[in-house]
Amino acid sequence: MKKNIGILDRIIRIIFAVLILELFRTGRVLNGVLALFLGVLALLLIITGLIAYCPLYSLFNILTNGKAAPGEKR
Repeated sequence: MKKNIGILDRIIRIIFAVLILELFRTGRVLNGVLALFLGVLALLLIITGLIAYCPLYSLFNILTNGKAAPGEKR
């Protein structure tokens, strides 16, 4: 598993996830199925941000860490 998420992408993911989790925790803005869905999304964003790897980025050959993909010139 090679890292494919850059530092800025990681920071944005984690900040966005913390904001979603705070809305989820308070229960005033988010509730029901939407809250559950966004809570799971926030956890996934935190996990991918911490390990610097996103499976969807690999699927679409996206790199935000500044390194060239195999066979690609930068």
